[in-house]
Amino acid sequence: MIVAVDGPSGAGKGTLARRLAERLNFAYLDTGALYRAVASRVLSEGGNPADEKTATAVARALVPADMARADLRSETTSQGASKVAALIPVRQALLDFQRSFATLPPGNKEGAVLDGRDIGTVVCPEAEAKLFLTASAEERARRRHKELLDRGEKAIYARVLEEMRERDRRDSERSAAPLVAAEDAVLLDTTDLSIEAVFEKALAVVLSRMEPREPARRT
Repeated sequence: MIVAVDGPSGAGKGTLARRLAERLNFAYLDTGALYRAVASRVLSEGGNPADEKTATAVARALVPADMARADLRSETTSQGASKVAALIPVRQALLDFQRSFATLPPGNKEGAVLDGRDIGTVVCPEAEAKLFLTASAEERARRRHKELLDRGEKAIYARVLEEMRERDRRDSERSAAPLVAAEDAVLLDTTDLSIEAVFEKALAVVLSRMEPREPARRT
């Protein structure tokens, strides 16, 4: 079974996807981390994430160790990831990996949960359960601002909000797999919902899509 969790930055899709995977004993893939890893390597080598030739070469040479780079969650890498994700050759280079993970989950798992921005529309349009998380730009910026401060990074809320809106625009208007909810996705607005409330709503959706089987392992 494939569970697709899509949505803009700061909507809570990563937290939700990890919890669903743990609860259902499914494999989990943060596809955004792939693009962050590409951006991180490009930046560390002095390149421009928006340069198609450079970013594509890095995407094709990506190794597992790149997924553990120290700056993967920095704001600079986050902005760079949005730029490399808009490049069609980069997306094509990473597409096979994502699809293989979804259809043949590692660890002999019975399913996979993938989160990103185009899982339900491009990567796995055949996913049995599709969730699209959203929240107001102000709330998502507040969450991101807090995350940065908690990590000891300097951050100004107004600037985080501006960058959030800019990334939303870039992700939604790009020609390659723009950020959009799949027609059959269940929309969840997390603006005023607790993490637990979002999880319970999402879990109910996924369970309703599952074929009869043994109950998933409780955690």
